[in-house]
Amino acid sequence: MPDPAELERDLRTAGLRVTRPRLAVLDAVHTHPHLDTEALIGAARTRLASISHQAVYDVLRVLTDTGLVRRIQPQGSVARYEARVGDNHHHLVCRGCGAIVDVDCTVGAASCLTPSDDVGFAVDEAEVVFWGRCPNCAADHPTATPPSPPDVQRGRP
Repeated sequence: MPDPAELERDLRTAGLRVTRPRLAVLDAVHTHPHLDTEALIGAARTRLASISHQAVYDVLRVLTDTGLVRRIQPQGSVARYEARVGDNHHHLVCRGCGAIVDVDCTVGAASCLTPSDDVGFAVDEAEVVFWGRCPNCAADHPTATPPSPPDVQRGRP
């Protein structure tokens, strides 16, 4: 986790004034990746008790607009925020409990990350979400996990 001096530097580098609400929210996002806004309000309040709901929403918007924070919203979920930006990583999402975990960019032949025809778009990001069950949910409901596809479907001969 970055220390307060690093957070201040990040805000200044992004052209933002350093304020207590911005520091509290940015620290909360770094400390608790993938939280939704309501949970981030609680986390920010542990650092700055007087921060309002509206201030957190405003700070998240500014931090997202300047690229210091990334907003993700897996299907069926509210928006969530993370401080891991600029590396085009992906996410694993549990169908049971909703846990979200970062996963590095896919390796090997990843043709799905390059469009077959970009129709003139300057593509700068690909978003991939892997769905399944986390170890706890899979252990609690072993029959709820669909069977693995045959090896041929996984690209193995």
